[in-house]
Amino acid sequence: MKYRKFKTDKKTKILLLSGAIGCWLFVLASIIEGGIQVDYNPIRHPVSSLSIGEFGWLQVVNFIILGLLILGFALGVWRSLQPSKDSLLAAIVIGLVAIGLIGAGIFTTDPEYGYPVDIPLMLAPFSIHGQLHEFFSILIFVGLPIACFILRHRFLTLGEPGWAAYSAFTGIAMFGTFILSGLAFKQKVQLSDFAGLYQRLSITLGSIWITLLALHLIRTRRKIRKH
Repeated sequence: MKYRKFKTDKKTKILLLSGAIGCWLFVLASIIEGGIQVDYNPIRHPVSSLSIGEFGWLQVVNFIILGLLILGFALGVWRSLQPSKDSLLAAIVIGLVAIGLIGAGIFTTDPEYGYPVDIPLMLAPFSIHGQLHEFFSILIFVGLPIACFILRHRFLTLGEPGWAAYSAFTGIAMFGTFILSGLAFKQKVQLSDFAGLYQRLSITLGSIWITLLALHLIRTRRKIRKH
């Protein structure tokens, strides 16, 4: 195998940073929106419920903008780690995460999981757009951990065991908190009061990983196998 040196160019840096910045703009906007929504409790209610109500359009825009920025991030990951089957596959999966975010914005959630509080408790989507929202949400919460595991293998190939271990940890932790949130939203005993918190932990873990990965790929000059 021959090796060549690859340095992240300016365009790739912008694409990588778009994902990192987008994640935290999404988090900040969600915090602000949660503060202005009546009776909304971020510890208990899902992020998607912010799309409901008078100011729901703000969260819809929030989802779509993040999706577009993550789409750019996916391209940045591919450009940074090419040529590699792993980097291409990771970029495709992250692209699906971006599609999930855009779809979750276009197809708003149904009033469920206890929000709004003035309607009967619903534990499953009842409309077509609500079901589509659930489908696109799965692309987000399952797709990003899968990307973590794919890049774990890539980092092992590049001789970066620390990043391989961190990516694996993030993937496992995101899956774990996502499962906890799913059980909690279904009103499982002793979990329901913290459903929104578990979901936000999963989102935060993914956001930190994306941010640190972007910075890592921007700062490092790496040797990549030339097939």
